This record gives sequence, structure tokens and C-alpha cells, in this order.
Amino acid sequence: MLTSKSGYSLRPGSGQAGQVSSSVVIPSTPDVDRAAARIAPHVRRTPLLRAEIDGRPVVVKLEHLQRTGSFKLRGATNALLSGEPPLDVVTASGGNHGLAVATAAHVLGIPATVFVPSSAPEGKVRRIAAIGAKVVRGGETYAEAASAARAAAADLGARYVHAYDDPAVVAGQGTAALEILADAPDVDAVAVAVGGGGLAAGTALALDGTRPLFAVEPENCCALHAALAAGGPVDAPVDSVAASALGATRVGRVPFAVLGKADVRSVLVPDREILTARDRLWEELRVAVEPAAAAPFAAWLNGQLDAESPCLVLCGANTDWEPA
Repeated sequence: MLTSKSGYSLRPGSGQAGQVSSSVVIPSTPDVDRAAARIAPHVRRTPLLRAEIDGRPVVVKLEHLQRTGSFKLRGATNALLSGEPPLDVVTASGGNHGLAVATAAHVLGIPATVFVPSSAPEGKVRRIAAIGAKVVRGGETYAEAASAARAAAADLGARYVHAYDDPAVVAGQGTAALEILADAPDVDAVAVAVGGGGLAAGTALALDGTRPLFAVEPENCCALHAALAAGGPVDAPVDSVAASALGATRVGRVPFAVLGKADVRSVLVPDREILTARDRLWEELRVAVEPAAAAPFAAWLNGQLDAESPCLVLCGANTDWEPA
């Protein structure tokens, strides 16, 4: 196995249709440990909450209380602290990742430009601009915004930080699961919402086979589920109330290379149950999150998680929220 200059391992892709077609840089479990030490001065160690709902015990990781309102700050910070500090940073985002990159760049004194699709919620765009990043509308979809952002990064010679298909980002996202393992060693599974797969892949690395990972997606916004069925990343529909956070057209090559070898169990939930779960989190726990963060709780409420004491990661709260 080869090793890149950043310390991440290189594995060749299969070259088959629908699969990873070229060498990609794959983070490892030790990379997650290093990321935790690297980002510790800049991110919050978010708390766990134990509860009993419908007569069943559950543990929730309150990652929506992270600075910037989502787990994304972990990966963005690790990316900007890995290797030589960039002079400029550019990214594309439906909101949460853009806010994370803008915040990490602001803390580190790096100019940031964030491309957002026209569908990005105004509440998220407003927060990105407020932190000092330049915001550029870059198309109707995330894929179009990402294409425009990559072109701009090339013109500037800037560091492009992908929202999920970046080994340093994946390693950074895994640090949330390290905290779960340290603070609640009794949990027997972890459930996360999935968009492009960065959080899921990082969590799988942190778990390192000790517990199953439930990867929860909306029924009509399920890039990972489609990739697992096809044997590699493929385009999938994006149509969900949670699309601003989970709306990746296809899972990233780096996350899929990790998840394709991990103990991952794909779970799909309909939008109506995501919204019900979001509202029940408020009613039961007085926790207000965006729809994407409620997806694992929806799966748990429906009995779709085969675990006695799982931990559900509530991944973000960047929305102008009100009960249905």
C-alpha cells in the first residue's frame, strides 16, 4: 500500500463501471486520532444526552451544538490545518459545509469564497456571509456550484475543500465518533445521516469495526444506498426536505472506498417521518434540529436500527426552524 505526502494511504480503484476508477487517497483510523488532536483547540466537544423514549433507551450526540451549528466544522478545520496553510480557500456547499469552511478560514486568517446553489436556504447563506466569507451563487444544484467553485479555485491557485470527498475532511468528521466511544462505551451501534458520505466514512473509521454503523438517508435522496447497490458511486435523485444538507447527487469516492469495506447498514426513511422525528425531538427532549439531523431518530423510532442502545448523531441545526 502506498502512502501520500499527507500521510494518508493510497488504494487503487477497480476501474469497473460505476466504481472508483482511479487511485484515491484513503484516510485511516489513526488519521482520525491525529485529526482529533489537531482540531481540539478550535471545535467543541459536544455532549451526549441519554433518554428513554417509547420505553426504549437511546443516546443522542448533540453535534448540532457544535460551533457553526453542525459537525462540518470538524472536517473543514482539519482540512485547513493539514499540510501547508493555504493562502486562499474555496468551497461549494448547500450551507453547513460552507459555514464551516468560512468559520475555520476566519479563525486561521485565510480568505474564503463559498459557492452556493440557488436552492441553498437563506438562513445558511446569511450565516456564511456574516462570518466574512465571499458568497457566490453558482447554479441551481450543488453539483453546478461545485463545478464553478473548482474553476474559481484553479484560477486563484486556492485550496479547494470538498464537502465530503476529501481525506482530511473525512478524518475530521470521524472525531465526533471518537467522543462517542470515549463518553459512552456502552453504546452498541452508531447512526448518522448521510449526504455525500463524509460523516459516515469518518464514523466508520473511528468505530474501526467495533460496532455497526447505520447510514440513514431520505428515500428520495440516497446517494450511498444507490452506490452500495451499484457497487460504486452513481448518480441518484435529490428530492427531500433534507436536501440542503443531504443533497449529494452521488456519494464521494473517498467515503465509498471506506464504507465499502466497513460494517455499514443502509437505512431509508420517508420525508414525512423525518419531519415527525424532528418535531418529536423537540417535544421529547426540547432539542431543535434541521430535518437532516432527525433522520437517524426517524429510523430509530421506526424500529429500523437493530441495536439495543444505539447513539444517534444529531448533525446540525442551521435552519429557520419551527414545528410543523
